[in-house]
Amino acid sequence: MAPFGQVVPVTGPLTGFPGKISRLGERVVRAAQVLSTTPNNINFGDPVVIIPTSGGGDTIVSVKDYVGTGTGQQSGTMTAAKLAGFAIAEVETMLTFPGTLTAPTNQNGYYAPGLMAEFLERGSLTVPINNGTPASQGQVYVRVTANASFPNGVVGGLEASVSDSSSNCIALTGVVFRTGVLDSNNNAEITILSRPAA
Repeated sequence: MAPFGQVVPVTGPLTGFPGKISRLGERVVRAAQVLSTTPNNINFGDPVVIIPTSGGGDTIVSVKDYVGTGTGQQSGTMTAAKLAGFAIAEVETMLTFPGTLTAPTNQNGYYAPGLMAEFLERGSLTVPINNGTPASQGQVYVRVTANASFPNGVVGGLEASVSDSSSNCIALTGVVFRTGVLDSNNNAEITILSRPAA
């Protein structure tokens, strides 16, 4: 007699979609408007920084736009203390429709400048990883400076590697890889252990 059911390997399924909260239980989510003058969208899963406004009510930008020097970017110096959280996929409608029926892609949703966005301050979520192989409870880094020696490194993107200098990649305090599994779309699960001070 054949055995009943089938075992799915732990590393078999995909980890999830970028920006999706990945575990039930304690989690803290906050909403803020994306700075309307920032030039880039905030992709689901992107780390974000708070930009205080003079009229009250903070706005947020991606790390890419916080450290960038282009028009509308902040030219700020990123530190672990500036992290406000990670953009989560909590929207009612799709802003883009990724792929087609015959050629699906791993396109990511986003919050456009001026829109209200939600970001996770504490809890677990799925994020894209550009460099390195995560290890369970290992350190999560964000790239703040491009380096030609790391062609997959994207300013504002997350990494698991400590190969680059600390001035190019900032270790995010209290943010760890949960399982160490990196799926075929280069997504992994991270956990914010305590609310950022930003």
